[in-house]
Amino acid sequence: MRETVVQPRIEVAGPPAREDGGVMAEAKVIDGKALGARIKAEAAQRVQALGDQGVSVSLDAVMVGDPDAGEIYARSQARRCQDVGIEYRLHTLGKEATGADLRALIRKLNDDPAVTGILLNLPLPDGIDTPAMQYCIDPYKDVEGVNPANIGLLFYDSPIIAPCTALAVMEILQEAQIDPRGLNAVVVGQGAIAGKPVSLFLLHRMATVTCCHIATRDLYEHTRNADLVVVAVGKPGLIRAEHLKPGAIVIDVGINTLTAPDGQRKIVGDVAFDEVKDVAGVVTPVPGGVGPVTVAILLRSAADAAAKQLATPRRLEA
Repeated sequence: MRETVVQPRIEVAGPPAREDGGVMAEAKVIDGKALGARIKAEAAQRVQALGDQGVSVSLDAVMVGDPDAGEIYARSQARRCQDVGIEYRLHTLGKEATGADLRALIRKLNDDPAVTGILLNLPLPDGIDTPAMQYCIDPYKDVEGVNPANIGLLFYDSPIIAPCTALAVMEILQEAQIDPRGLNAVVVGQGAIAGKPVSLFLLHRMATVTCCHIATRDLYEHTRNADLVVVAVGKPGLIRAEHLKPGAIVIDVGINTLTAPDGQRKIVGDVAFDEVKDVAGVVTPVPGGVGPVTVAILLRSAADAAAKQLATPRRLEA
């Protein structure tokens, strides 16, 4: 269920003025593609180093349901893995598969020493409990960091593998040379793979964190006082210029597809980018922001998973 926060529109007349009477420059736009390429190169180096030790890094993806629907996505996964030297294998179950069938496949992959990373493609068919299936994945092979054990360990700042999207947000802050310590941070959206993990990461780095969600009564009052705003809701254009104070850091995790009257499709985020770039100090675009960084981190996490299994032969029982 997407979180929706409806707020009254407050009109803003042009870019904000500086105290000296001038006009603020446009925000620094983070190039997620360039950052993702560097992380991808780092992943390739780690895979090569493991290969020199005789360890083959793999990613075994599991897909349940109509195989044609996920074919394009699977080909994209395979190509990205090939780019960095990761062996990709796809395991498919038909739409008639049960939770027991899927659990048996995941446990088989858990027990196979040749499998170093497991990725469960979503959504699963109706009737299969997604969190229960994620919990079946060995936390040491959970390349997306979605096993409740890994998310729970994030509470102590010690996940075996952390959620990729949350890691991407932190990488972007590092790329922009932003130290969260002491910042007033507002995280809009409290989903399990983005909003909540990001909130915990920021708390661990000594930011003062406010969590907003569907029940937040006055979103504007929270975001307007924030030094850092991270948005992960799934509502196009939710955050506009009037929601921000001048110079705020804005990280847009949202990915939404809009269809124009002529049938053309456009990918946009949760932030009204064209407005916000005239107010914010730093902003991520959509597409080309958090997304490419998340994809690259998945590859790096696959290498890290193999390395941790090499260092820690035993695993947590699923």
